[in-house]
Amino acid sequence: MLFNDDLFIFAMQLADMAAGISRRNFRQNLVINNKPGNFPVTQADLEIETTLRKMIKARYPTHTIIGEEFANESGISAKEYTWVIDPIDGTVAFTTGKPTFTTLIALVSNSTPILGIIDQPILGERFIGINKNGAYLSLTNGNETSRLNSDLSIYQGIQTSKTINPAYARLNASTPDMFTADELYKFDKLKSQVKVCAWGGDAYAYAMLACGQIDLIMESQLQYYDVAALIPIITASGGIITTWDGEPITSDFKGQCLASSNAELQACALKIINN
Repeated sequence: MLFNDDLFIFAMQLADMAAGISRRNFRQNLVINNKPGNFPVTQADLEIETTLRKMIKARYPTHTIIGEEFANESGISAKEYTWVIDPIDGTVAFTTGKPTFTTLIALVSNSTPILGIIDQPILGERFIGINKNGAYLSLTNGNETSRLNSDLSIYQGIQTSKTINPAYARLNASTPDMFTADELYKFDKLKSQVKVCAWGGDAYAYAMLACGQIDLIMESQLQYYDVAALIPIITASGGIITTWDGEPITSDFKGQCLASSNAELQACALKIINN
């Protein structure tokens, strides 16, 4: 996939549309509802996903759609292309006025995520991973797609850190509340071996890992729509993301995710949490 590929350009258009809706609703007097599992949801979450689904079905009616807020929609060529959408990852951050929420968009081909987008519209930061073609930060300024074919300088290559020793690593997780008692025990084992542990950030933290600002992320209770977009970005920037058992993340994974800046650090982290 290249920058002038129709699917890439359309993915940027999806991100632009989501960004406009997020900016319009950010730091407004939003109604916050709770959905099953006691997770918050706002009208902005629903509007973004509804709008993006309509755009996908109009442009690519044979493609499958997986999203957080509504049921999966199977296309005619279901295994060929699937769009995976998390309209607002970090709804708590969004509803409390913190510019660390993101929209996640992934394009999956034959079960492999080939394009991932982490978009933070308030900061104007769009992190892009293209399978086998690099990871990039694009400073969107609300005008991304109009410059796609004319100014490739908007894409800055990003890389993970070179840290391979956990003793020098920066560890992150969104919240300790995501762990069961047994999971928290494993997390604390890793936490005791690292230099720094930070909390918060949701998917934005994975973008920071791809940029070399975080070295390790260990989380649980995630869904496929939480991670599909992260996979191409992390792997194309030099990192690795797996389950806690070191297995690839697939659409039916059980929610436990470990990401590292490189394979050496990942191997060390896996040894720590599983021994």
